[in-house]
Amino acid sequence: MHVDPSLKDNSRAAVLGFTLLTTFPMSSLSQTYVAVVDDDEKVCQSFGRLLRAAGLHPVTYPSAESFLADMKQPRFDCLVLDVQLGGMSGIDLAKQLVGNGAPPPFIFITAHDDPAARAEAEAAGCAAYFQKTASGAEVLETIRRVSAPTAQEEAYPNTRNN
Repeated sequence: MHVDPSLKDNSRAAVLGFTLLTTFPMSSLSQTYVAVVDDDEKVCQSFGRLLRAAGLHPVTYPSAESFLADMKQPRFDCLVLDVQLGGMSGIDLAKQLVGNGAPPPFIFITAHDDPAARAEAEAAGCAAYFQKTASGAEVLETIRRVSAPTAQEEAYPNTRNN
């Protein structure tokens, strides 16, 4: 498991070749944890920086297997999964998590957009599907939207498992 170090200057974060110039509020009553599963270390680092700059808590994994093996992971609010990984694919990971119960919302990213993979990702129940060239702001907005606490969690904040 690799947790990206905190940024000293959180006003800018580069992700996937794009620079995010917006400053996001760093204070929040609840912590939002986002898992990033990608075998490209630079993508993990970029996403980690983007998410930290936005006040979120990223935890990065180089493979689906390392994600599954992590017994100390927090309760994730969102998963960002690469479609093509070295071992188990991101789509297979999502299917396994869905089969095991109600996983957090998951978003797929890919460098090789393929209509068949997109259809399979959507059938698995993904909240969104992006090419790795997508705007960091667009991906971040989607992560925030899908990881927002439910009305029940807001009404009963002590029911959340961290």
